[in-house]
Amino acid sequence: MTHEYPSSYSLLSRLIITPCFFIFLLFPLSSISSFHVIFTSASAPTIAISKVEQDREALALLTWKVSLDNQTQVLLSSWFGRNSCHHWFGVACHRLGSVSDLNLKSCGLRGTLQNLNFSSLPNLLTLNLSNNSLHGTIPTNIGNISKLITILDFGSSHFTGVIPKQLGFLTSLSFLSLASNNFRGLILPSIGNLRNLTTLYLGANKLSGSIPQEIRLLKSLNHLKLEINNLTGPIPHSISNLRNLTILYLHMTKLSGSIPQEIGLLRSLNDLQLGFNNLNGPIPHSIGNLKNITTFILRTNKLSGSIPQEIGLLRSLNYLALSDNNLIGPIPHSIGNLRNLTTLHLHRNKLSDSIPQEIGLLRSLNDLGLSFNSLTGPIPPSIGNLRNLTELYLGANKLSGSIPPEISLLKSLNELDLGINSLIGPIPRSIGNFSSLTYLGLDHNKLSGALPLEINNITHLKDLQLYENNFIGQLPNKIFLGRALVNFTALGNHFKGPISKSLKNCTSLFRVRLERNQLTGDIAKSFGVYPNLNYIDLSSNNFYGELSEKWGQCQKLTHLNISNNNISGAIPPQLGRATQLQRLDLSSNHLNEKIPKELGLLPLLFELWLTNNNLSGSIPLKLGKLADLQTLELASNNLSDQIPKQIGNLWKLSTLNLSGNRFVDSIPDEIGKMRHLWSLDLSQNMLTGEIPLLLGVLRYLETLNLSHNQLSGTIPHTFDDLISLTSADISYNQLEGPLPKIKAFTSFEAFRNNKGLCVNNTHLKPCSASRKKAMKFSVWIILLLIVSTLLFLFSFIIGIYFLVQKFRKKTTKSTLEAVDIKDLFIILGHDGKLLYEHIIQGNDNFSSIHCIGAGAYGIVYKAKSR
Repeated sequence: MTHEYPSSYSLLSRLIITPCFFIFLLFPLSSISSFHVIFTSASAPTIAISKVEQDREALALLTWKVSLDNQTQVLLSSWFGRNSCHHWFGVACHRLGSVSDLNLKSCGLRGTLQNLNFSSLPNLLTLNLSNNSLHGTIPTNIGNISKLITILDFGSSHFTGVIPKQLGFLTSLSFLSLASNNFRGLILPSIGNLRNLTTLYLGANKLSGSIPQEIRLLKSLNHLKLEINNLTGPIPHSISNLRNLTILYLHMTKLSGSIPQEIGLLRSLNDLQLGFNNLNGPIPHSIGNLKNITTFILRTNKLSGSIPQEIGLLRSLNYLALSDNNLIGPIPHSIGNLRNLTTLHLHRNKLSDSIPQEIGLLRSLNDLGLSFNSLTGPIPPSIGNLRNLTELYLGANKLSGSIPPEISLLKSLNELDLGINSLIGPIPRSIGNFSSLTYLGLDHNKLSGALPLEINNITHLKDLQLYENNFIGQLPNKIFLGRALVNFTALGNHFKGPISKSLKNCTSLFRVRLERNQLTGDIAKSFGVYPNLNYIDLSSNNFYGELSEKWGQCQKLTHLNISNNNISGAIPPQLGRATQLQRLDLSSNHLNEKIPKELGLLPLLFELWLTNNNLSGSIPLKLGKLADLQTLELASNNLSDQIPKQIGNLWKLSTLNLSGNRFVDSIPDEIGKMRHLWSLDLSQNMLTGEIPLLLGVLRYLETLNLSHNQLSGTIPHTFDDLISLTSADISYNQLEGPLPKIKAFTSFEAFRNNKGLCVNNTHLKPCSASRKKAMKFSVWIILLLIVSTLLFLFSFIIGIYFLVQKFRKKTTKSTLEAVDIKDLFIILGHDGKLLYEHIIQGNDNFSSIHCIGAGAYGIVYKAKSR
């Protein structure tokens, strides 16, 4: 931070050797001692300093020197001996031999102040240790330093801790700077003791609490800087006592409340900065009293109400910033009185009505910002009077009409933003007068017609925004010749024709958006290698041909979108060399062949869109290494084989769409590892088997589509816990059993054409009735199975029986042929001889009279027992 010292201090500093390098240059001139030691009579002691006192001063400085780091000690190598007034670097003395000034500003000192005995420097007037690397706290014995000291500067170092209250003892101080350190705690009330202060710099620390009321006692203050701290509470009304203030910096703190009316009493103010706080309420009308003010910054607060007419009384104003507030109403016509104004920032408010014609009276303006308001009407032609204007921002309003031709008179313009309005008509041909223009924003209007050829005269353009208009014709070509263009956005128009060679060769390009036009040409021949390209979107055009391997040489490319064109051929594997790619969209083209495995070498890729092409083969296993992938869209292709299990490694995936392909087999359980998944679409494939149980643990799942597959079995009970699921489709499968008890399955379309799903609604039979019927049916099935089993067993036994009997008969016949009949009866265990005699007698020795039948195996006789 640059410190501004009062005039008295500036005079004194001329007598002190402040620039260290200057002093180093003077070291060889040892004969010219006046360059090393300066004697001053201001506030000098009236009695000669004793040798003892001189030794005490030298000892104090040497002791401190020894405590500093080695490099600093080398810097202070001239500090030796017993006389600190004899050629000691940075030391100045009174004429009577006592140290009066110690100025070591910007000398690279490293160390602390703990070993500096301040009480041994009783006649010190100035101590400047600013812009060094000193650290630690300020010792409390700082209060023992010379009561004559008027300048104390510890700014821009690395001091920490609290500001010691002992500083309040140094009542002769006129300049105190502790800015740009790491002090914390409160601004102590003892600061009010320093009644002679003209300059107080405490900015850029970590001070907290409110601004103490005692600040009102510093009536001699000219400069008060408390900015960039953590101060809270309101601006104290008592600040109005500081009638000599010329600079008041309270910006970038956390002050709140309204701006006190008493601020208008500080009539000497010429620089007031209250920006980046939480101030609210209106801008007080009393600001009209600040007739000497040149810089007035209230930006980025919560101020409301209208801009007071009294603003027109501040005729000395150079810089006015009221941006980023909640101001309403019109821009006051009195603004035209500020003829010295060079910067006017009113952007990001709620200002309305038209831009006043009086704006054209501000002929000294070089920066005008009125964007992001609700201004209406045309751009006033008087704006052409602002010949010194370098920046004009009128974007994000409700301006209408055409671009006035007078705007071409602003030949000094570097930046022109008219975007996000309702401007109509063509771009005026006089736009070619802006030869110094680096930024041109015409986006989001209703501009029409072809681009004027004169636009090619603006060869220094770095940023050209033409998007969302009704432009026709071809893109400009010569604006790329200067190879200065960095951002070019022309999306959402009706541009047609090929890409110019100058654009192809414009290696400075960083961001290009040409989507949603009618551009044509061979994609491989239209674009080159862009070493700085970060983002390019060519989607929704009529490009054709095959993708060039040159895209892989765009090493800084993070976003590539060529979707919705007529691109054919294979995806070049060289795309895997564009290792910074984060989003790749080649969907809705005519790409074929396999997905190159090299896409798995893109470590930063988080979106991959290849839908609606003719890609075939399987999903490369290397895609499972894309650890940052969040969106994988491969729908509507001819991909086949199984869904690889490695897809479960994509644990950051939120969207997975594999629909409209030819995937087979079951859904891998590993999909259940994608705990961040909120959209899953596997529909219109040939998947079989059951739905994995682990899909029910996807707590963030909102959309699920498994329709038009061949899935079977029941829906896992874990689906009852998918409370985030709002849309589900499991139709056209072979699923059965109860549906999950969540809202996503209440629509009949979600589960139609399945095998046997049940739920308690009007479309399906209740699960309870279905279960009774199923139970009854199961009983009949069981009974039928039992009866069938018994019949089978009975038939089996009968069959075995007849087979055995047949076997026995065959055995008996063979036996009868070999053995006598009598022996047969013996074999059967009877008294064969007696029985045989009875039979012979009963049928008259087997007379034919007793024959009753004959068969294949013998003759049957009838015998009567006697």
